[in-house]
Amino acid sequence: MANARRSYRDLREFISFLEDRGQLKRVTSPVTWDLEITEITDRTVKSGGPALLFEKVEGYEIPVLINTFGTAERAAWALGVDHLDDLQGRVQETLKLTQGPPSGVMNKLRMLGDLAKIARIGPSRAEEPASQQIVIAGDDVDLFQIPVLRCWPEDAGRYLTLPLVITKDPDTGVHNLGMYRMQVFDRNTTGMHWQTHKVGTHHQRMESERGNQRMEVAVAFGGDPATIWAGSAPLPPDVSEYLLAGFIRGKPVPVAKGVTVDLDVPAEAEYVLEGYVDPSESRTEGPFGDHTGYYSIESEYPVFHVTAITRRRDPIYPTIVVGRPVQEDYWMGKASERMFLPLMRLILPEVVDVNMPAEGIFHNLVIVSIKKEYPGHPQKVAYGLWGLGLMMLAKTIVVVDHDVDVQDLSLVTWRVTNNIDGRRDVFFADGPVDDLDVGSPTPKIGSKIGIDATRKTAAEMRDGKHWMPDILMTPEIKSLVDGKWTEYGI
Repeated sequence: MANARRSYRDLREFISFLEDRGQLKRVTSPVTWDLEITEITDRTVKSGGPALLFEKVEGYEIPVLINTFGTAERAAWALGVDHLDDLQGRVQETLKLTQGPPSGVMNKLRMLGDLAKIARIGPSRAEEPASQQIVIAGDDVDLFQIPVLRCWPEDAGRYLTLPLVITKDPDTGVHNLGMYRMQVFDRNTTGMHWQTHKVGTHHQRMESERGNQRMEVAVAFGGDPATIWAGSAPLPPDVSEYLLAGFIRGKPVPVAKGVTVDLDVPAEAEYVLEGYVDPSESRTEGPFGDHTGYYSIESEYPVFHVTAITRRRDPIYPTIVVGRPVQEDYWMGKASERMFLPLMRLILPEVVDVNMPAEGIFHNLVIVSIKKEYPGHPQKVAYGLWGLGLMMLAKTIVVVDHDVDVQDLSLVTWRVTNNIDGRRDVFFADGPVDDLDVGSPTPKIGSKIGIDATRKTAAEMRDGKHWMPDILMTPEIKSLVDGKWTEYGI
């Protein structure tokens, strides 16, 4: 298994890496946490601008880091590669270990070495965790000492938007890192917006079934960029994001036991909040300007009680702004799309490529190309995708032929609008939808649409009609014109 081409000890090392490449701007002009940083960041993200380190946030001595993952290039660098598609190669190399025993003594020895590397990417214990250099507990806890942003005008308050929310399966002890927004209610309580289909909610349900009134939770900010990203990745409940981050880094994520909770927290984080959620307690949270581009409505969510804050001596507060795409979170999602494509092919080997466009906000539009072999094949793939983890939330799945570049939205639009017959090629399914979905008439469940935009076989046509070929020039004429192009004087 090939290690990542590079990895970073912590957020600071990645900041230096970006700065050396002209991809980080230190903003020394005074700014406010109330809306101003959002407007600056929104303009910067949409113009493909650099990561921003705000060094003078009014009322604070703590700098704010934002737009860290805000381009394809920076997202790739954060995960140790030069291009996001390079992530597929690393996953495919690892998957080869599951495809039968190798032949030959040397190949078998190499496989043993690769398996040993995989076994060593679980988290490791840090002796002197930087994230616990300062410990604040009890009545001294004050979340307003952190420069948390109010992002949009109608937001209900200030929101923690790039948290690694750490919970533990009470049966297996497997840690989960999720990324759920957190509205700051007061000095020591926040909302905990883990949605219906997320692992944190699953752990809460498990604790509630046991009658437990306190579910330990820790929330980390910062750490190495692979660990930050891993909190957004759609992993199954029995796989820890620490393991995924270790795979990306090519070495273990250093962790430490929480000061007041029995949870492993990133040793290189900037901040860690420790506390608990009472599974029976809820409070109205929202509205919030979300990644859909719409405000999410007020709703009841659990309350997180902060009993301790640990941090570095000189912390940096990393955060993110979401809203109408393209925003920074799109590039984090794009990294997941490229990394998990080989795993998708394990279940659906006919899949060639997939694209989740920014405008589709991850789950509203999925375009997939397949090597079609029989009538109904596109429907089989769409239903198969709806059965894969959080792909169940995909509202629209469009299936095109293998030779359609799904990353070329102009080409996709041409193919789809030409190839479909509404009655024959559009199909529907009912199932779960995202908690934030604005179109569904009922919360959490709604209708999904599938579109078969592939070429149709003779068996799929009627009344003797057959599928017409694309307009293409002959290779001979193309070669002739290539050779004479300079003669034309065009």
